[in-house]
Formats: sequence, C-alpha cells, structure tokens
Amino acid sequence: MRVLFIGGTGLISSACTRLAVERGVDLFLLNRGSHPDRAYGATPLVADLRDEAAVERALAGHRFDAVVDWIAFTSDDIERDLRLFGARADQFVFISSASAYRKPLGDWLLREDSPLANPFWDYARDKIACEERLMRAFREDGFPVTIVRPSLTYGDTQVPLAVNSWARPYTAIARMRRGKPLIVPGDGTSLWTITHNSDFAKAFVGLLGRPQAIGQAFNIMSDEVLTWDEIYRQVAAAAGVEARIVHIASDFIAACLPEMQGTLLGDKAVSAVFDTTKIKRFVPDFRATTPFAEGIRRTLAWFDADPARQQVDAEVDDRWERLVAAYERGLAAAATDLAGEG
Repeated sequence: MRVLFIGGTGLISSACTRLAVERGVDLFLLNRGSHPDRAYGATPLVADLRDEAAVERALAGHRFDAVVDWIAFTSDDIERDLRLFGARADQFVFISSASAYRKPLGDWLLREDSPLANPFWDYARDKIACEERLMRAFREDGFPVTIVRPSLTYGDTQVPLAVNSWARPYTAIARMRRGKPLIVPGDGTSLWTITHNSDFAKAFVGLLGRPQAIGQAFNIMSDEVLTWDEIYRQVAAAAGVEARIVHIASDFIAACLPEMQGTLLGDKAVSAVFDTTKIKRFVPDFRATTPFAEGIRRTLAWFDADPARQQVDAEVDDRWERLVAAYERGLAAAATDLAGEG
C-alpha cells in the first residue's frame, strides 16, 4: 500500500509514521525536510506546501492508496488539497478535532454524529468548516474523504494538562517540582479522555486504504476516562512530587488569560467522554493499551533524560503565578466580607 503523509513528523503523526513503516506501508512524507530523524524509513518528498508548483513537481508520477494531511487547518488548506490530490488519492484522510463537538453537551457520550459547533474557539470552527467542505466534495464530486477526530493526544514530548504551555510543556513540571501550585479549571471533577500517540496510531494506520471508511468520520481515542484532578495527581506522581492544585472557574481563567478562552471554554471546561464503538468496528484489533499513569511516566523519563529538554516558559509561568495570587486574594477578601455580614 502506497501512502502519503503531508507533514508526518509531529506529535501524533510521527507515531503513525513509525507504525506505518513497521507494518510495511510504502510511506512517503511530503514536508520541508526539517526533521529527517523522524522519517523512520519513510521516503521523503521535499517541498514547501505553500508552493503548489513545487509540490506538483515533487508529486509528479505518484498516485497513492491514501493521502493524509496532518497540517490542514483552514478552508484554504482544503481547497489546495482538493486541487492537488483529487486525482492522486484513492482515500484522503483529514485530521479534524474532537474540540469541534458542541459543548455544553446534549448527551454525555460524544459520538461521530454528535452536533458540531464551537462559538469559543477559532481553531475548532475552522476544523468544522474544513469538514463541511470536504463532505460537500464527497457528496458532489465523489472526493474520497475520511475524517478523523482525535481528542487530547500526547507522547514522550508533551505533558497534557488543562493549563500548561503547549510549546514548553515542562513548565508545569518545573512548577510542581518547586512546590508551586498548578491551576485546574472548575472543581477538578470534569471527566476527560487523554490518548497516548502510540495507541492513536494503532487505530489510525488500520483505517488507511479501507474503502469502507470513505465518507465516514471516526473518533480515535482511549477509553480511559479520568477527572482533571486525577490527571494532575498522576502527572505529579510521575514527577516524584505531590500535586498542589488550585481550582479556579474556567470563565475566571479565560477573563484573566484571554488566550485560554478557546481551549478552556471551547473544550476542556466540560466533561468529554467518547464513544469508540465505530473505530473498533472498522479496525477490530484496535485497543488503547497505554494507561495514562504509564504513558506519563514515559514522558517524564524523556524530559529527565536530557536537561536541554527541560525548557520553561518564564512569561507563562509568571502569569500563572500572578493569577493564583490574585484569585487567592480575592477569595480571602470575599470570605472576610461575607463573614462580616454575619
């Protein structure tokens, strides 16, 4: 089977690249060649996706059983993909996001036919628009799209907390190890689903080249469901410390840190539990086998193996510190005021 990954060296896609090669897929990676160490034996096709003429030259003479675009985020990206791959792919896989599901939830269990809407987050709205355009191309032109919706997925290089620096995820670990508190949105009892990238890869690679998956959308995530408090406690245990947690309402966090509005109010502020029946029906051997407690120990071992990986976002860390201090001052003042009324 000949497969093309556009990208293929990111957090999720690199795990899929590795597994696809291990399973004997004839895999090509189309990217700028910035991370050759993450190709894992795949054949590189070097081109900047923004230069369609260069991409056309790199793809000359190629046709694929499946093409996966790991880096499509907007409708413009999809229009480019329709031009480039309409006649080159028997299956086109779009990586959407579980953040596209409407919240608050109409049903506690999120299925592939749950409504899509997100008034809080441009990222999710753009993914929804991409899905709608691709499904229109499927209905009107027979474009062979398959849609995949991951939830929060991590691996060796990422610490998946509700409030953390995505670019420098060791920031939260450094705070824990200094005895500093971490922010948990709400009261910490919301349920969340976190998936190790190696587990995601098992389901994903199993979908490639399956004509039955065309025109379909799939949830791909673990069946392990944890509260945010438990997630933080397991991260702290992996870091060798006890978690100091400060619970702050999500809308309060978003008001003070506006850059978090989308990822909190549009995603992690409410419980997210997913039905994975469909992906297991299409890929019968798929099971997520990495519990979070085990996966996050591997993540911490990766960071601890090299001090150069332990980068801290000092600006984000300072903003958290000031937010916690402001919240605690306000809480103490409110308690004093209300006690005085008695």
